[in-house]
Amino acid sequence: MDIPAAHPLRTLSLFCLFTVLLTAQALADEKAGSGRESLDTKVAEALSVLGEKSPESVELLAKAEAVLVFPDVVKVGFGIGGEYGEGALQEGGETVAYYSISGASFGLQLGAQTKTQVILFMSRSALRKFRRSKGWEAGVDGRIALVQAGAGGGLDTTTSQAPIIGFVFTNRGLMYNLTLEGSKITPLD
Repeated sequence: MDIPAAHPLRTLSLFCLFTVLLTAQALADEKAGSGRESLDTKVAEALSVLGEKSPESVELLAKAEAVLVFPDVVKVGFGIGGEYGEGALQEGGETVAYYSISGASFGLQLGAQTKTQVILFMSRSALRKFRRSKGWEAGVDGRIALVQAGAGGGLDTTTSQAPIIGFVFTNRGLMYNLTLEGSKITPLD
């Protein structure tokens, strides 16, 4: 039985994707510094910045069952893109677990950027489902209502009542027209 040879374009694409993901992880590791203590400090800073950039987030943070914060998610793209970051899950203001987030994208893209992602679990059942998973994928295992910048910058009623709410921002403010769909979130040992 003959095994078909891999198509050269597919092999090149997989190689490029692997290289981009490794680069994103290396940049995230370099930016994050070392240790969980450093990560906890960056998480606290990210939540403070979120409160400044989005005043409506303060009330949501107070109501949330848990908050998952990825303070430095690095995205690198050269036609094929990859992103990686590490973060902490907090319940009652205390860190209870650490996670990584990663994803891949295809299309016209070139360069690198760093962003912060904050995910609020507003219901106990959404949090329980997340905590029980070994690898949780946004949009598949749970839908995230993403708060968008622009259009008045406010929070609409539908978004504020969602079981999972997400914020994505850079040092310039909340980012517009982004998605967390397809991002894979995995527990760290």
